[in-house]
Parts: sequence; structure tokens; C-alpha cells
Amino acid sequence: MLENTLPQLEQLIEQILEKNNTLKNQVAELEQQKASLMEENESLQLEVMESEEKQKQASSSLESLLGKLQSAQEAS
Repeated sequence: MLENTLPQLEQLIEQILEKNNTLKNQVAELEQQKASLMEENESLQLEVMESEEKQKQASSSLESLLGKLQSAQEAS
């Protein structure tokens, strides 16, 4: 019985070690993906902030132009 058990244990240990290596590789890949996604997220957040700022500036310009137009209309 011991003669059969030892090779089975060795085989199971080898399988576990292989699975562990596979999982380590998957973790490394997921960490790289996470880092990439975090960078992309930061970039998108900056783009949104810049877009909001441009939108505010455009809105201010339009309000100013509208005010000037209303003043010119009232004057005439």
C-alpha cells in the first residue's frame, strides 16, 4: 500500500505545484491588466475634467455673448 501511496502523493504534489505556478502567472497577468486599467481610468478622468472645464468656458462665453446681444437689442 505504501508503495502505491508514495507515487500518488508525488504526482499530486507535482500537480499542485504546476497549478500553483499557473495561478501565479495568472495573478501576474491580472496585476498588469489592473495597472493598465488604472492608468486608462486616470487618463479618462483627466479627459473628463478637461472637457468639463472647456464646457464651462464655452458656457461663460455664450452667456457673455447673449448678454451683449440682449444689451444691443435693448439699446435699439
